[in-house]
Amino acid sequence: MKHEHRMPFGAELREDGVAFRLWAPARERVAVVVDGAELALERRPGGWFERFVPHARAGARYTFVLPELELTVPDPASRFQSDGVHAASEVVDPRAHTWQSTAWRGRPWHESVFYELHVGTFTPEGTYAAAAAHLDDLVALGVTAVELMPLAQPAGTRNWGYDGVLLFAPQHAYGPPDALKAFVDAAHARGLSVLLDVVYNHFGPEGNYLHAYAPAVFTERHHTPWGAAVNVDGDGAETVREVFVQNALYWLSEYRFDGLRLDAVNEIRDDSPRPFLDELAARIRAGVEHDRQVHLVLENDDNAARLLDRYDAQWNDDFHHAAHVLAAGEADGYYADFASAPAKLLARALAEGFAYQGEPSAFRGGTPRGEPSATLPTTAFVDFLQNHDQIGNRAFGERFSALASPEAVRALTAVLLLAPAIPLLFMGEEWAASTPFLFFSDFGAELAHAVTEGRRREFAAWAAFADPAARERIPDPQDPATMRASVLRWDERTEPAHASALTQHTELLALRAGLIVPRLASGAHGDGYQVLGPAALRVTWRLGDDARLGLVANLGPEPARVSYAVAGIPIYTLGAVPKRADDADLAPWSVGWFLET
Repeated sequence: MKHEHRMPFGAELREDGVAFRLWAPARERVAVVVDGAELALERRPGGWFERFVPHARAGARYTFVLPELELTVPDPASRFQSDGVHAASEVVDPRAHTWQSTAWRGRPWHESVFYELHVGTFTPEGTYAAAAAHLDDLVALGVTAVELMPLAQPAGTRNWGYDGVLLFAPQHAYGPPDALKAFVDAAHARGLSVLLDVVYNHFGPEGNYLHAYAPAVFTERHHTPWGAAVNVDGDGAETVREVFVQNALYWLSEYRFDGLRLDAVNEIRDDSPRPFLDELAARIRAGVEHDRQVHLVLENDDNAARLLDRYDAQWNDDFHHAAHVLAAGEADGYYADFASAPAKLLARALAEGFAYQGEPSAFRGGTPRGEPSATLPTTAFVDFLQNHDQIGNRAFGERFSALASPEAVRALTAVLLLAPAIPLLFMGEEWAASTPFLFFSDFGAELAHAVTEGRRREFAAWAAFADPAARERIPDPQDPATMRASVLRWDERTEPAHASALTQHTELLALRAGLIVPRLASGAHGDGYQVLGPAALRVTWRLGDDARLGLVANLGPEPARVSYAVAGIPIYTLGAVPKRADDADLAPWSVGWFLET
């Protein structure tokens, strides 16, 4: 079976040649150079330029020429940039790959157990093919969905992916387009869904030539941490929106991804009558085959619960922050909002989704954060103890297992993996990987020094880095050794401490698959929570088959004097957790799960 997404721009391969189309409303003339031959494009209404080039074939190299500026640029809709963002684009045959898993239609959302990975550091080889060789390991672990960090081509070969500038070209350092398709195909053959992280809130700082011919892509009406916002609500916004809609459909249709995770949608600034996020969700639902299970996940610091009637779920930072404060004791930065009552906020996040549902956030200057979320299904939230941000945004990229005691990690892992919310693991978390995940990039000389110094300035306000000498020890993002240090060591999984962590994760996910997941098919909702002590809590849920799931835990290093009662039979305990306690001690880092059917 072949799959191709027909786009209204870029290079369209036909039987007798290639049609080229570019939106350049700021230019009067545009040409295309195909394998060395320059041909003028014909101007069309709305700022479009196009030309059909007979006999051009797959593999042809091409660039667009802006004569007024004496500038040559790659295709913003390029399907592949084999030599990077400043080089020629390559005509790709979307139908070259023959898909093998033709019966695959995805998995239901409630079965999701996510595994986030960065292709370049997942294996020493850092390729799609090498990553595919470990898919059986993920199946054995109990993962059901792989989430790839962004692949849109950024500058260079070393990058997290959030600096992409060519949204349709998968990162060439990991392999050609068909190698990515083969990875997705291999995952489907093993029953694994594959989701892709996409970035529609900004473009990277190098290799972005849009300002030269389509400045309407950006607007000074709104600003983001990266500068002028992407224009989704002003003049020219219709075309900008269409680019992102087509990009989403491209990944879902041509590459057969099973869903998308949208990065930081709170930075998509939008005052339009029909918000872009509403249009995007509707266009995706209408544009993908109706018999496929396609899932859309948000990252949204605003905790806008209203969006979750259009999107399947949101990453729940509140769960992470409360858990992190309990286990690691940190109170700097955004952790300050969780420092005074972490057990209460974790319990609320478990039962109701967001811990902040309109309460003022001291970290944000006292402004209210969030919307009521208690009526949403628990599966509308993706919970985690680690992800790329929460590790990599630390100065030294320390993992949760390097910051908290083994007892704390075991206890919170038991909470994460058996709770009805959708769990996410970050690559290597399952064996408490010793390698950090550092911030790294590969910008050209003009940006390299600024990125290094900017990274170190970010931490100047932190007490641990007030001394300039301390900041100098922060790894240089531009040094190739920084990325190499982040590569997983698969051989360490057999070492006793790592093997023990892997066993716990595998056993918990098997228990989740057997006892919890089947009961989520008809929904799951929080049924209340209770704070039993400074670090102790009790949470209950109503599951879709009328079962009740209960959690009692002491997530602190000291015994907790508690009184409570919980119904059902114990399905998992870490430490001694009875069904009923009357003014009794609950051991440190103890967890009890109970199921009443």
